Amino acid sequence: MNRLASEIKSTALNMGYEKCGIIKISAMSGYEEKLNERVKRMPETKQFYEKFYRFAHLQDAYPWAKSIVICISEYGKYHVPENLQGLIGKAYLFDSRRDEQSKELQNSLKFEEYMQGMGLKTEAERKFGVTALRWAATKAGLGVARRNNFFYTESGSWIHLEAWLIDKELELIEIPTVKACSEHCNRCVKSCPTASLAQPYTMNPASCISFLTTFGGRDLSHEKCNGQIGGWVYGCDVCQDVCPMNKNRWSGTEEFPALEELSEHISLEKILRMDYAFLEQVIQAKFWYINKEDVWKWKVNAINAMVNNYKEQYKEYIVGACNDSHAKVREMAQWAIKKMNLLV
Repeated sequence: MNRLASEIKSTALNMGYEKCGIIKISAMSGYEEKLNERVKRMPETKQFYEKFYRFAHLQDAYPWAKSIVICISEYGKYHVPENLQGLIGKAYLFDSRRDEQSKELQNSLKFEEYMQGMGLKTEAERKFGVTALRWAATKAGLGVARRNNFFYTESGSWIHLEAWLIDKELELIEIPTVKACSEHCNRCVKSCPTASLAQPYTMNPASCISFLTTFGGRDLSHEKCNGQIGGWVYGCDVCQDVCPMNKNRWSGTEEFPALEELSEHISLEKILRMDYAFLEQVIQAKFWYINKEDVWKWKVNAINAMVNNYKEQYKEYIVGACNDSHAKVREMAQWAIKKMNLLV
């Protein structure tokens, strides 16, 4: 069994993964206690975290599962188009989970095929993970979870994690080499624009900018922290950008497939003038945390960003959005005109 575990890891590394570990499924049992601790610290998050408890009892849904293979790939090697910095979170720019052009997805599919070819039964969920990825990676010794809640390896937090359940009991655990956070460092907490990261290792997802600009924020003009969202229209990197453990960890030497071409279509002004067909067919395919039926949120988020960092050139776009085909966009534009006291 040790030989099989070592071969799985060697194959993963040869396919381009930065790290690979294997834990027994029983190692997930402690995850429930951690969830309880988090909910106790912040009771208002209980409903949000309810759906994660299933990760502590994986065999209820997968009685055949014996172990978890957890792999890590780095995306800090990719170049960020200048006009998208501070606009779209970097993890989403280089999200390969559904991007058939990316070598990361191609390698993921090949790796899964390899394990199945070895006679292993596998189960994966590429969109959001078949288990609690950060907890599994921690138990496998692949790195550490830091005070901003992100998982770090030697590459910093600019990494993607993915996991597979397998039907063989294997184990391959590393000893992490990255330093733990200093108890005296509080930069991530202090820098969180909406105070979603209220204390180390704790956050309120409902007020997180990444949540508000994707799944949430359905009534952004009345959102109490809309002003703290700043210029972000999809995601947020603040707590990772300020982290000392991410210093000099971004190389940006490679180009992500088709991103540079797509970036030419994206700016606050272009989003407001963007055709809904383009939003649904092109933008949503890349940034899928906003559903096709909700692509109007791109325009609402763009208006909010314009208000937060207002320039005179934005006026004509905001005024023009008053005639948008979607009521939510018209409402947001009218709110912006009133808030900024724009004469029309």
